Amino acid sequence: MNDIRITDLRARAVNVPLHYPIRTAVGTVDTAPLVLIDLITNASVTGCAYLFTYTPLALKPVQRMVEELAVLIRGMPVAPYEIDRLMQSKFRLIGHTGLLRMATAGIDMAAWDAKAKLHDVPLVTLLGGTARPIAAYDSHGMDDVELAQKRAHDAVEAGFKAIKTKIGYPTLDHDVKVVRAIREVVGDNVQIMVDYNQGLTVPEAMRRGRVIEQEGVAWIEEPTLQHDHTGHAAIRDALHAPVQMGENWFGPEDMTKAIAAGACDLCMPDIMKIGGVTGWLRASALAEQHGLPMSSHIFQEFSAHLLAVSPTCHWLERMDVAAPILEPVLSFKDGMAHFGDVPGAGIVWKEDEVKRFLV
Repeated sequence: MNDIRITDLRARAVNVPLHYPIRTAVGTVDTAPLVLIDLITNASVTGCAYLFTYTPLALKPVQRMVEELAVLIRGMPVAPYEIDRLMQSKFRLIGHTGLLRMATAGIDMAAWDAKAKLHDVPLVTLLGGTARPIAAYDSHGMDDVELAQKRAHDAVEAGFKAIKTKIGYPTLDHDVKVVRAIREVVGDNVQIMVDYNQGLTVPEAMRRGRVIEQEGVAWIEEPTLQHDHTGHAAIRDALHAPVQMGENWFGPEDMTKAIAAGACDLCMPDIMKIGGVTGWLRASALAEQHGLPMSSHIFQEFSAHLLAVSPTCHWLERMDVAAPILEPVLSFKDGMAHFGDVPGAGIVWKEDEVKRFLV
């Protein structure tokens, strides 16, 4: 295996449709702008991953950044920790965060996928675990009453035992109305999580949180600005419902700051922002040491493997942003994610659809 090396790196930009636009309290994501990464080796094995840039404005810059990073890794062995060490040292002076952190995380993910494929095993097996069903919740947008009820009904019919909805409507009464409308459809045996997407001030988060928690919600996610760890800690102290955050942590170092501030009861890193598979494994160790139940944020294909080896595994977020360009290797049944024994992380491009949505 030591003579297997990286020969090239390819990045393609696509902008794919979403079945439902992702509406939030602070804006709407109408499409899924994705950078597809292929890490090519001299062993006829290609590692695959994708990045989600949220806005088409960031799509081409991230694609270009991934392409530029190819010069650093050509000729290197398929050794994710060595690649991570190189990236950390190269970008320490300018700050290894933002779009740069996303680009290097994508390369890390593709390297781990290639490593697992070289051993002809699923990623979870390479990491020392076994493929097992992972509890999943269906993640919805800020849908208002009618659509929220329809999507909740469909989720329960599909077997999900938990649903997340985004709130932060102009009034607290509207927030409550939507949560109650979902409860009316799903009954008392399905958990409901709510996500404010950083849309509230700290005092308003306390005011709304005290009312929303009486609806029996499983968690309140990012009630205020994600970098305001002190504010999150104050909200957490004021409420009984668990406070969830983590999708915007850039690297385990951000997670460490949030934990030190007592900002959350739960955590949900995003594999792209936390630093790829390598960053996730470090974050998972932090979660274990501090007793934080750990969920995932999008990237459901990789996340299923990683949650299976995370000691404090909690929930997988089912939000299939890459569905139009991926073969359906991951499946959901009875509220669980099933990912089988496909080598790697299960990223298989639908090449005809990729061509269709190329930017």
